Amino acid sequence: MEIEKCKSRLLELIKEKALKVGNFILASGKESNYYLDERIVTLSSEGAYLNAIVMLDMLKGVDIDAVGGPTLAADPIAGAISAISYIEGRPLDAFIVRKEPKAHGTGKLIEGPIKKGMKVCVVDGTMTTGGSLLKAIEALENEGCLVVKVLVLIDRLEGGREFLINKGYDFDSVFTRDDLI
Repeated sequence: MEIEKCKSRLLELIKEKALKVGNFILASGKESNYYLDERIVTLSSEGAYLNAIVMLDMLKGVDIDAVGGPTLAADPIAGAISAISYIEGRPLDAFIVRKEPKAHGTGKLIEGPIKKGMKVCVVDGTMTTGGSLLKAIEALENEGCLVVKVLVLIDRLEGGREFLINKGYDFDSVFTRDDLI
């Protein structure tokens, strides 16, 4: 399937299944009259595949070793990208950044085959302020990784893009709020 068709179908799925209208409190603490439950799409077989194809296309020419981001929304995104990247002959490992280190076992904050010096792309589902992404970025940088790109499925256009760009990160999104509403 060509990339524009994939992107168009992905947007359809988000509008049909993930977009909820009402009164909601977001992870950022902000109030909103809509909510994007993108996990309904990224955890479906079709949505996971389409999102991975579209994001991999956006990562063409970007020199990275792995993709991942803050648990929970980034988990299915990173897993799908990693699997499809292998099929496409450009294998990328996946990782998960926990909210806090495990209290048992290895006590890891980051799960997956991450090593010092790796170049990574941090992914996420929906971004509002960029706060969750920055925590994940800082955790990766503390482990010696180089964050080359930040890529989200949906940017709510509430300051996160500017926040991350002002911090020096190369940021992009598949869609913005304006594509959905």
